[in-house]
Amino acid sequence: MTLSIRRAEARDASLVFDFIRELAEYEKLAHEVDATEADIAAALFAQQPRVFADIAEWDGEPAGFALWFYNFSTFRGRHGIYLEDLFVRPDFRSKGIGKALLRHLARRCVAEGLPRLEWWVLDWNEPALRFYRSIGALPMDEWTVQRVTGEALAELAAG
Repeated sequence: MTLSIRRAEARDASLVFDFIRELAEYEKLAHEVDATEADIAAALFAQQPRVFADIAEWDGEPAGFALWFYNFSTFRGRHGIYLEDLFVRPDFRSKGIGKALLRHLARRCVAEGLPRLEWWVLDWNEPALRFYRSIGALPMDEWTVQRVTGEALAELAAG
């Protein structure tokens, strides 16, 4: 059994989109997916992309993915990596694939001198929370996520 991780290529647009839909189903958020495969392809494979994806393959079979982008810490004065999505298909879980994807991103951080790798996790996802604690991730309980979207975003923009 072999695991390989590679950067997503344009031919992977439908695969990445499938992973996104499968993740949304798992998180009970499928109703929030309004992206299309074309949207994902345009974002990931633009001339100068601002978002990236890595594909994990187990014995050549697509097993999971990590979708990420560079963020910036004003306090650290440097970029970091923000992991938007990490997903491993159910049949491939408990094989170390999620950990390997995180290790892959951690190595990128170290190689590029980036001081942090961070992500959100749903508060009900206890298996993920246990896993993240096991690799040394720390919950940032003192921070509360804020979001402006839809009509409120349009109203804010209109001033």
